[in-house]
Amino acid sequence: MAMSDIPRAVLRAQYRLARTPLQIVEDRFVARLDAEAPARLIYERSVGVLDAVAGRALGDAEIARRGTAVAERSAELGRAAELDAEAEAESRQAAEELSRARDDAVAKQRAARERKQREQRAAVRTAAQRKASAADAADDGATANKKQADAAAHQRVEGAQTRKKIADKAIDAVEDAKLAAADRQRDDAASARAAARSTRARADQVEDLADAEKQKRQRARASKP
Repeated sequence: MAMSDIPRAVLRAQYRLARTPLQIVEDRFVARLDAEAPARLIYERSVGVLDAVAGRALGDAEIARRGTAVAERSAELGRAAELDAEAEAESRQAAEELSRARDDAVAKQRAARERKQREQRAAVRTAAQRKASAADAADDGATANKKQADAAAHQRVEGAQTRKKIADKAIDAVEDAKLAAADRQRDDAASARAAARSTRARADQVEDLADAEKQKRQRARASKP
């Protein structure tokens, strides 16, 4: 070892010694937390950045690589957790929108049926009244008026039914559009969950690569005389 490398080697040893309390905290407390717990992610990302910076400054490639891998993995897991939360929120919103759309459709259909029934009853009463008025007349003119009243009453009933059909079609079209929008929101939530799973898989791959590199370096050191 060159004389110029001695101070840096001393500093590396001192850094490893100074980092021992952090390793104890990680082993005893942090490791017990959920892998995606916010406190664990913040801790791991902070320590990872510290190791990466210190490793580069001290010329320790192993510490630098390990710190970078831990920091990147924590960032990826944090992003995956955010995507899960967004997907869950979108899923709940889609379910609420779908429920409201269905309730609105049921209420409008009920109101339309009640309106149709009122119009039909009114048309029947009007027809009955005109029939009674026409029946009171004994001449041909009264008979003609009775026929006209019957025809007018029949036309009113048909007109009310036609308006009801048109209104029902318009209501159904609006409700179908609302239900389709709710379904799209639910699909978007499913896509967000898939993205979170993919992000989490990439984070695990980064961790595996870092562990493999660490084991390789350990075997290389062990094989040296």
